Amino acid sequence: MPGLGTIINTAAIVAGGLLGLLFKNLLTKSMEDTLLKASSVCVLFIGIGSAMSQMLKITDGALITSGSMMLIICFVLGGLVGELLNIEGAFERFGAWLRKKTHNESDSGFLSGFIHASLTVCIGAMAIVGSIQDGILGDHATLFAKAVLDLVIIMVMTASMGKGCIFSAIPVGILQGSVTLLARLLQPVFTDAALSNLSLVGSVLVFCVGLNLVWGKKIRVANLLPSLIVSVVWAFL
Repeated sequence: MPGLGTIINTAAIVAGGLLGLLFKNLLTKSMEDTLLKASSVCVLFIGIGSAMSQMLKITDGALITSGSMMLIICFVLGGLVGELLNIEGAFERFGAWLRKKTHNESDSGFLSGFIHASLTVCIGAMAIVGSIQDGILGDHATLFAKAVLDLVIIMVMTASMGKGCIFSAIPVGILQGSVTLLARLLQPVFTDAALSNLSLVGSVLVFCVGLNLVWGKKIRVANLLPSLIVSVVWAFL
């Protein structure tokens, strides 16, 4: 059944969020702070590890780096487009609308939790590759694996940041569901080179999310999302 992977993934995010809320009631403020910092550092190192796996190569016994120029150009062009479109503002408006519709106006951390959690679980090649496999082959294995990872991540983030994190299931469902539906059309676009570029840029974006979690909002990460599209286009230049 095409789309089953995304359905399971979104359900896992909701389940993780609900577990996080249950866990949150057992935590003191100091425990919440420690948990937030711990999960933030984990997000940082997930981004670093994934990026380094794409950039560092061993050639003739020497360690070399690759993709630096692609990374710079993707972020510059993507950042310009993102600022012109003000994607961050759109995320905030949608999050504010969700907060109002769910009667969570008094929850000051709702918007921050929604944005940080959404960016953490939406960005990355795993979501794209898994959705294409789901749509074309009916192979849900990648998205099932992502569902387990997302469940743990959202559980921890919800326990430390609040119920806004649960609603990250919405952008995940929209993104992965759309890719699954359009999989046959998108398959020629996502070559090995395109997926490699996408993974590198996505990993750096995850690192930026981690930076914001640890030190407060320093980078408008949502406005850098067009760099993912630029990275795919770069593979064909």
